[in-house]
Amino acid sequence: MRPNTLLLARPRGFCAGVDRAVDVVNMALEIYGAPIYVRKEIVHNKHVIEEFVAKGAVFVDEIDQVPEGAVAIFSAHGIAPEVRVKAAERRLKAIDATCPLVTKVHLEALRFAKEGRTIILIGHEGHDEVIGTMGEVPGHIRLVGTSEEAETVEVADPERVAVTTQTTLGVDDTRDIIEVLKRRFPSLATPSSDDICYATQNRQTAVRALAREAQVILVLGSKNSSNSQRLREVGESAGARAYLIEDAAHIQPAWLEGVQTVGVTAGASAPEHLVQEVVEYFNRLGVREIREVNAVEERVTFAPPPELIADRAGRTHNEL
Repeated sequence: MRPNTLLLARPRGFCAGVDRAVDVVNMALEIYGAPIYVRKEIVHNKHVIEEFVAKGAVFVDEIDQVPEGAVAIFSAHGIAPEVRVKAAERRLKAIDATCPLVTKVHLEALRFAKEGRTIILIGHEGHDEVIGTMGEVPGHIRLVGTSEEAETVEVADPERVAVTTQTTLGVDDTRDIIEVLKRRFPSLATPSSDDICYATQNRQTAVRALAREAQVILVLGSKNSSNSQRLREVGESAGARAYLIEDAAHIQPAWLEGVQTVGVTAGASAPEHLVQEVVEYFNRLGVREIREVNAVEERVTFAPPPELIADRAGRTHNEL
């Protein structure tokens, strides 16, 4: 028996921060021409990276790999201050595509550090965003990834502790860890609720809505995408079988045997055309009903960096 219903999560795919980062690279290519250089993956998605490479973007791991005087873009995940210093030393035209919500976390960490607090960052070790945030306040920050680590983390003064989180974690991801920290440190300073990444939480809410109807959930996203991995975990914890796939070519027919309803979502860095390719896959299977499951309405947008807007306006003026 083949599936007869395909459910599409809404919201899904690109968040406002990723939209902005992708726009930054496209605008830079338009204004300055190829090559432009991007430090780290602009967003964690293989297809997005391959498309930009084809257009003339060059991705590097470190800023000293960028030729002096070239255009360099910082990824959506944020950077440590030392990266900005190195970019200035190399006379790079640096353009910051950091998600504004990540920038808020950086500013919050700086504020907590100035208050003399030890900051506990909830996040995944080695993630680009975590590296950038920790680089803002070296010596003042501790990384915690689990409730067990929260039970043992040591601080200089238990009365002067603050907590902040990696933005690609939702409220549910951090709740248990924060409860442990509040018990251990009753004076714990916490971020305001609007510092939580809306997109992460909304996409998880949408996956839970899918799981109420779908036996199998397909999550489009790359393996190094933290939020995509978490969407798969959320789908499973909600009672569905969930699989992380790069694109439609990775769907295994065996997953669909005996399944009536399949749900599809995409991580915050996965482009919509990948979803539509999955829709076409199920169209070819003869799926009769395809509909969206609306969980949350999103209206958030972020403007491009002002220097890019100014340079594009100047280029347009010169052409007239």
